[in-house]
Amino acid sequence: MTHAVDGVPEPPKVRPGAVVAVLASGGIVVSLMQTLVIPLVPKLPSLLGATPADTSWAITATLLAAAVATPTVGRLGDMYGKRRMLLFSLLMLIAGSVLCAMSDTLAPMVAGRTLQGLAAGVIPLGISIMRDELPPERLGGATALMSASLGVGGALGLPAAAFIAEKADWHMLFWGSAGLGAIAAALVLGVVPESKVRTGGRFDFPGALGLSIALLCLLLAISKGADWGWGSELTLGLLGGAVVVLLVWGWWELRTRQPLVDLRTTARRQVLLTNIASIVFGFAMFAMSLVLPQLLQAPEATGYGMGQTILAAGLVMAPNGLVMMAMAPVSARISRTMGPKVTLMTGAVVVAAGYALTLVLMSEIWQLVIASSIIGAGIGLAYGAMPALVMGAVPVSETAAANSLNTLMRSIGTSVSSAVAGVILASMTMTVGGTAVPSRDGFQVVLVIAAVASLAALVVASFLPGRKKPAPAEVEQEPAPAGSLTGTMRGTGGGGIDGGVVTVTGPDGRQISRTRSGADGGFAVTGLRSGSYTVVATAKGFEPEAASIALNGSGVARDFTLTATGRIHGRVTAPDGTGLASATVTVTGAHGEQVSSVVTGSDGRYELRGLPSGEYTVVTSLYAPSVRQVSLTGEGQVTVDLDLTGTAPA
Repeated sequence: MTHAVDGVPEPPKVRPGAVVAVLASGGIVVSLMQTLVIPLVPKLPSLLGATPADTSWAITATLLAAAVATPTVGRLGDMYGKRRMLLFSLLMLIAGSVLCAMSDTLAPMVAGRTLQGLAAGVIPLGISIMRDELPPERLGGATALMSASLGVGGALGLPAAAFIAEKADWHMLFWGSAGLGAIAAALVLGVVPESKVRTGGRFDFPGALGLSIALLCLLLAISKGADWGWGSELTLGLLGGAVVVLLVWGWWELRTRQPLVDLRTTARRQVLLTNIASIVFGFAMFAMSLVLPQLLQAPEATGYGMGQTILAAGLVMAPNGLVMMAMAPVSARISRTMGPKVTLMTGAVVVAAGYALTLVLMSEIWQLVIASSIIGAGIGLAYGAMPALVMGAVPVSETAAANSLNTLMRSIGTSVSSAVAGVILASMTMTVGGTAVPSRDGFQVVLVIAAVASLAALVVASFLPGRKKPAPAEVEQEPAPAGSLTGTMRGTGGGGIDGGVVTVTGPDGRQISRTRSGADGGFAVTGLRSGSYTVVATAKGFEPEAASIALNGSGVARDFTLTATGRIHGRVTAPDGTGLASATVTVTGAHGEQVSSVVTGSDGRYELRGLPSGEYTVVTSLYAPSVRQVSLTGEGQVTVDLDLTGTAPA
């Protein structure tokens, strides 16, 4: 229930537990969508009346759509609202699932899977909403759980999808996905608040187009290279095109005022190394998903296969997902006490140990359950640390874009893993019953590469900045007194801004603290050590403002006056329709007070910027008056054309 202060309702209270549960559930639903088609892959040619090469597009289309959507949706979330783009992503999931459920031919199936792929931004958007809305003590565990939901949904979805595919009509898989997506969207509407942290500005369409083309070329070459030939002109042309487009895209992003991806922020040591580690970890994670199901389903005549159904294989993989979920709070605890760098390195060691164990324990089902659970534990630790590392090095207004880019890096890693494993398993085969199947040596080579990739991630993580230790003198002396930052956030009209966000970051860009302004616009940040800080004030409907402050153990007062982003514009015309120059246009507020005025140009046009939300009266009179009442909300704009009537003076 909300209460009114001076007639203005307060924003609803955030329920952290409910928000975390709803966002994590949404992440699991999206990852379920990515695996539900796996049990159908061998049957798709007969189900859709197409060749195996053509039906593979049901998987490839989702991969490509996700790669394009993830960074774009993240940036749009930072600009126009993360909750809004989260709901858009879930609606794409629902629409794609319904289309697939109604499909019996290839074209609508591929179109539906493309729409489903557009929902891939749910997880980075969810992590970003958590950063904006949750108290600091809840953030670590929540983001770790959200990050791990990608693996959790995949592990739990495989047995569920296999069971439905075996026991019911295959269309039920997609009807079920649509139903889960609708439930997730309804819960988001009812529980998750819209973040007030916005970057504003204009969307970088050329940047989005360039990155999309580069990713399409790169991932299409990786996913189809084995079918087309790695040395074919088409594959090499796509790879070369990806490199050229990425270079041009990078040149554009460094020069445009409001880029899709802030490459200068991305080049920071902590962000860059975390993204590199994400690519390597994505490779290591997907290797398990590729190898273990094939080991379980291979014929016993191979000498290593266990002859299990895909349903049994899914059940063996399910504990892996549960372990990932259980490791989320552990990951947060390690990050809180020792830093996310240590958590990431620990996860890399555990994953490498899991793959090493699989090399010697791959002859019994229980052995694979133990090995996959160990690998899942390491992935849960590492994936929980990655968002913490990224968010600790980027401004709060760029959280969604940065997390989306990190998620994209993982996806590229999984795509490369699939291609490399496919080449190895296709080249190292044995013949069983007249059919070529991967050999035991082929599986072992893939496992060794995955273990080496995990150790490579360990090496990359070791170069990340560590948690700063206090100097010996600081340990022996009394703790430095904590300073505070207080102030008021106001609009240009002088009124306090309720619910604005004040973010304090250190010299390295790491977030130190965050708070919201009260009903009167007042805010206070306490417990700040002596030093220099950057303070960013943001609020919905206003341009952000930043300031530098220095603390020496005492308090500092700093007020912020934010410029509203509302705009009223239009044209003043004479009775014959021509524009009137030098006409004065005046805007008054709800209580009759003058807010602003402007004189029209030579064509009769005018524009008034920096207006906060509210009710306004727009009036002009040159030789006859004209008046209009308008309502301005948020960062919106209103067109008010004023037509003067009457007779001009002689």
